[in-house]
Amino acid sequence: MPFVYRDADGNIQAVYEQPVEGGEEVSADDPALKAFVQRNVPTAALQDDMIQSDLALARVMEDLIEILIDKKVIMFTDFPDGAQQKLRARRGLRKEFSYVEDLFVTDDDFDDDGNPNNGLF
Repeated sequence: MPFVYRDADGNIQAVYEQPVEGGEEVSADDPALKAFVQRNVPTAALQDDMIQSDLALARVMEDLIEILIDKKVIMFTDFPDGAQQKLRARRGLRKEFSYVEDLFVTDDDFDDDGNPNNGLF
């Protein structure tokens, strides 16, 4: 966890890896910390945008691979062993995430009057 030193107005003035006298520990996703880093490290915002873009593109590639396999344009076994393992692991994670998502009720499960839409209740 990062440690920050704030001024009298509560604004972050410095960030440290280790505890410092007069400092406080904050979570890595603290909005004030993110704002401080983006102000003081101009490339940080760009790097964050690139990471988010890479993650989105990785999802597109994953979907493309699934489509090509489903249409039998390529075979799963055409991929090297390492790629097969990664694709299997990712497919398993997506299934687990989908299962967990299905466990929770959302507002979409109810009509405007608060009545269940899907007959679960």
